[in-house]
Amino acid sequence: MDIILIPGFWLDASAWDEIVPALEDAGHRTRAITLPGMESRDSDRSGITLRDHVAAVVESIDSVDGDVVLVGHSAGGAIAHAAVDARPDKVTRAVYVDCVPAGDGDVINDSLPAEGDEIALPDWSVFDEESLVGMDDSLREMFRDRAIPVPEGVARDHQELSDERRYGVPVTVIACEFPSAKYRDWMDPEHPWSSYVAELSKIEDVEYVDLPTGHWPMFTRPHDLARAILEAVG
Repeated sequence: MDIILIPGFWLDASAWDEIVPALEDAGHRTRAITLPGMESRDSDRSGITLRDHVAAVVESIDSVDGDVVLVGHSAGGAIAHAAVDARPDKVTRAVYVDCVPAGDGDVINDSLPAEGDEIALPDWSVFDEESLVGMDDSLREMFRDRAIPVPEGVARDHQELSDERRYGVPVTVIACEFPSAKYRDWMDPEHPWSSYVAELSKIEDVEYVDLPTGHWPMFTRPHDLARAILEAVG
């Protein structure tokens, strides 16, 4: 199987470096993506939109002769879901790593402070305690040293979806910050977080895998994350 790996904010393809060997040892072909404007800290990020990031993933899907599995971490989950919407006949499963699919009209995160056309990795105090589980000082230093600013438009743009066949593509949610039971609780229409999982609740086939750690399991528990992805792929 061809597995396309989509990183979250502030990360390039190298975010998956500790995951790729296990997937390839199991016989899969991997394509870890560096999204537009994320090539380096010196890259031009002006005018780069969420649709540009989605288009990069769709281009990768189209370059594969057969079907693919998409794996999206964090903001990469919204991008993966839009790619599923664009190519529902080519994606056999979408795996969301500590994230859920963003619905039509949603934004990834419009609260992060921008400077010019980009959003730098903020101070750690911005993140919830649950996000930082397992991120010791050495991992935080490593992450900050490699962090690349995100194009502002990617965080602020509205998700654009149009093909309801996306709901028929099976999904695996790898729950890290919060246990999977909470995702199910949030699906209660009366729950204050119900809007967060509104799109997920419409998907016909959803599996959950609990991987208790913080928001960056590719750093805190890479071997366990690789195993969870392999189990999702089957």
